[in-house]
Amino acid sequence: MQTDQSLNSLGFAKSPAQTRVVVAMSGGVDSSVVASMLADEGYDVIGVTLQLYDHGAALAKKGACCAGLDIYDARRVASDMKFPHFTLDYENIFKETVIEEFAQSYLSGATPVPCIRCNERVKFKDLLETAKDLDADCMATGHYIQRKIGTHQAELHRAADANRDQSYFLFSTTPEQLEFLRFPLGHLPSKDETRTLAAKYGLSVADKPDSQDICFVPDGNYSGVIEKLHPGAGKVGDIVDGFGTVLGKHKGVINYTIGQRRGLGIGGLSDPLYVVALNVEENKVIVGPKDQLKTRFVPIDGINWLGDSSFMNEQEIMVYVKVRSTRPPREAIVRPLSQQSAIVELLNPEEGVAPGQACVFYEAGTSRVLGGGWITARA
Repeated sequence: MQTDQSLNSLGFAKSPAQTRVVVAMSGGVDSSVVASMLADEGYDVIGVTLQLYDHGAALAKKGACCAGLDIYDARRVASDMKFPHFTLDYENIFKETVIEEFAQSYLSGATPVPCIRCNERVKFKDLLETAKDLDADCMATGHYIQRKIGTHQAELHRAADANRDQSYFLFSTTPEQLEFLRFPLGHLPSKDETRTLAAKYGLSVADKPDSQDICFVPDGNYSGVIEKLHPGAGKVGDIVDGFGTVLGKHKGVINYTIGQRRGLGIGGLSDPLYVVALNVEENKVIVGPKDQLKTRFVPIDGINWLGDSSFMNEQEIMVYVKVRSTRPPREAIVRPLSQQSAIVELLNPEEGVAPGQACVFYEAGTSRVLGGGWITARA
């Protein structure tokens, strides 16, 4: 939302050639287009790719973010577009701050969102500091989200293309980080526009498919990753109903999530049953009818607030919230308990609310993201 014609496209009052921008490059089409577009506009671009997990194992898997082949693809784009590119080994940081917490969350009966933690603790923390060390004016990424200049500060807004919007995964971006970040693809009407730009720049990744898996779980077998880190985590136990009646055996609590219906192995019952709770202490998976999944009150913690006024200024904040990345925003009331915690009342109860997932706030009637927090329990 730029009004001063003296500012360049990234919002700085100087020429693109005098503006250094570090681009976080995953090797995919989105970040490759961002880097190429900015280089084509004359910016002083530096591409940086993070090696986040075992390079040797990664070479065997295509389409997983920051894998070996993706590092090669990012390097090739930088070479073709003639800007410098660096690969940084963040494997230890990633394992400590993302992978280990991912495993611990499942072991405690929660359902984590590691992509949010990666953005929060690696890309927008350590990589952002590296960008500053490189004397960059800003850091750009290929995320589909918008940064707009508001009355009081830079604001986070949903992407123009609702189907590509990644605001759920970026709710923990702080106001300080938002000042330094840029998201050049957020205003595009569709992913087709991005691929058109990739073809325009002659990028080798123009037709590269999007990554679908968690990057360190390229085969989708997340329980296998947890078992490798914590042998014995998949201990067999009972599947029970709300009265404690044993209905079958489970293959380890880590293999189940709130709201799950398939794969329970307890067929033959008159009505379908869903996972409604996980009892880690007793190693039990509790199932029940679908209406037991409905939740109205959601306790959250670890709140990141992006509103203009103090979070504690109001007793009640009317917002829309998403309790899972795949759910549309729904009307809710946020009641702050502290600067970091709150109770969210869903005006229409939601099914499958799970501890470990994020609850993201959106301003009613606009595209603005007001932050969010982490679901701690099902009330």
